[in-house]
Formats: sequence, C-alpha cells, structure tokens
Amino acid sequence: MSMAATRPQRPGSAPRRRMWRSPLLWLGITVSLASLWWAFRDVDLREVALQVARAHWGLLLGISLPTQVAAVHLRALRWRHLTDPIAPIGTGPLFRATAVGFMANNLFPLRLGEILRAWYLARETGTDAPAILATVLLERVIDTVTFLLMAALLFSAMGARGGPSTEMLVLGLPALLLAAVLPLAAMVALRIAPDRAVAVAGWFGRFVLPAGAVERLQALLRRFSEGLGSIKGGVHLFWIALHSILIWFVFSMLPFAAAIWAMDIDLGSLERTLEASYATLVAVGLAVSLPSAPGFFGLYHTACRIALGLFGVPWDQAVALGTVAHLTFWVSMIALGLVCLRFGRTSFEAVTEAASEGGQVESEDRR
Repeated sequence: MSMAATRPQRPGSAPRRRMWRSPLLWLGITVSLASLWWAFRDVDLREVALQVARAHWGLLLGISLPTQVAAVHLRALRWRHLTDPIAPIGTGPLFRATAVGFMANNLFPLRLGEILRAWYLARETGTDAPAILATVLLERVIDTVTFLLMAALLFSAMGARGGPSTEMLVLGLPALLLAAVLPLAAMVALRIAPDRAVAVAGWFGRFVLPAGAVERLQALLRRFSEGLGSIKGGVHLFWIALHSILIWFVFSMLPFAAAIWAMDIDLGSLERTLEASYATLVAVGLAVSLPSAPGFFGLYHTACRIALGLFGVPWDQAVALGTVAHLTFWVSMIALGLVCLRFGRTSFEAVTEAASEGGQVESEDRR
C-alpha cells in the first residue's frame, strides 16, 4: 500500500473540498467578478483612487462605525424577542452571535453567516440549534418585508415629486417579494399546523430523498417549528416591528448618507441627500440578495453606481463612494466579529471548522 493511500486526512478537509465544488459558490464568484467588471468599466481608476484618498475619513468613520455597531445591537435586541419562546437568552450572547454572523458572511462563501450565527448561539447557550435557526430565517423574512416597505415608500416619494427614474431599482422587487412570501408561507404553515406541514414535507421528500433522509427532515422540521413561537401578537410583535423600522429606516441608511457627505457630493438639499442615501441602500440591499463571493465584492460598487447615477453623480465618484462604503462595512464587521469571539467560548478556529462543514446545526454541536 502506498504512503499516499495511508496518509491521514485532516479533519474538515473533505467538507471543505465539497464546499469549493458547490455550483452555487462558483455562480457567486462569477456574479461578483461580473459586477466588478461592470462597475469599473468606462471609469477612470486614477480618479476613483483620488476620490477615495480625498474622502473625509474622520467624518465617514465617526458616523458609520457607531451606527453599524448600533444596528448590530438592535438586531440582537430584536432577536431576543424571537428567541424568548425557546429559552431566555441575554443580549450579550445574541450580540456576539449577530456580529460573528456578519463576520462570517464577509469571510466565508454561500452566505454561511446566517447558519453559523445560529450554530454559534446554540453552542454558547446550550439551546436547540434547529429552533434557533428557525428564528434566524424568520428574522430574514421580517427584514425582507421591512425592506420592501421602505423601498415602496421611497419609490412613491420619488415618483410623486417627479424624481429620477427608478425602473432599474424596481426590477428586483418582484424577485425579492417572492423570496419573502415563500418562506413566510412555509413558516406560517409550520406555526399554525406543524403536524400537517411536516407530513406534507415528508410526502414531497419521498420523491427526491432516501427514506432515512425523509425521517431526519421531518424530525428537523418538528424541532424547527419550536423556534416559530414568536409569530404572535402582543409586546413581542411591537418591539420586533419597532426594532426593524429603526434598523432599516435609520441605522442602515446613515452609513450611506455619511459616505455622501464624506465624498463631498452636493445634491442640492438635505432632502435630496437622504433620498439618494435611501436609494443607495435599496440598490445595495437588492444587489447583496444575489449569489456572490464572500464579502459582496463588486455588488456594492455596482449598486452605488446605478443608484447614484439616477441623481446625476458621475460614475467615478459613485464607484469611489461604493468603494469607501464597502471597505468601511467589510473591515468593521470583521473586526467586530473577531472582538466578540474574544469574549465568548468559541474560537475563530472553531468557526472556521464549522464553516468548512457547511455550518451544520445539529444538537451535538452544543458542547
């Protein structure tokens, strides 16, 4: 027997190879590369570099960093209302898990940060991971609905005043609405009639899955339904709605307004600056919903070029703004995630290993 045949395989190497063979991963990389090419085509790169160098970084960082940390804190507060039906969890672990999730989305492919933050929180608190994952998916649906409301109000205001054309931004809304409605319908079915929903999933699963896999799927869905206990009225719903509005209508918009001010882009009035900030946020939100490489490279730049172009901002200046906005978000979220890992019981190496295994969220992950 050859030495190559007896060489021990490093733990996690096989899952890591499978991850890099995923068609979705390579589709995301292709989308990011195409976005980078489109964003920077017909743009003077030297002018972009000069615009970035001339930016008022103190103003940009002074507004962006606190608002981004505040947004993570608000997400943790909102998540607490979603996880309360499962177990009482403090804001600290929820904040750390949210920050680690953002860090993971910027470092690992396939948007694993959403799964990894459920895995991280379950590992840190000893709660049931599939139930926590249900609250993460519910949170994504809430974000999508709030985002669509914000986009609809923006387009209505722009159209009423005869503002810049919004056709290119509107094109992505039907797909995003469909992406919200389908999981929302599935989760409502699991909440209202869990036994029937599990039976229907098992019936469909028998056509495409082995018998053992169907049983595991049904067991996972039963535990998953436990995490949907927050779909109800009362004080939880009020705070979930309030936090969602603050996250999207205030704290997610301010970094883009700060970038406009830091780049000395004069749009004539504060009202028009805020309108452009919301339009950029909507464009970036639509762009990052597409498959992409880790960190959303290219998508930020393309979205900023499209959105700010509607307001007459030159391409090189819009791409420069996308560069500084993306760089600020990318670096700050990675740094925040690494800092939060220092205060928890989970190491960066453990997160990396979990990412290589696809962020599996079984109960045995709780150790």
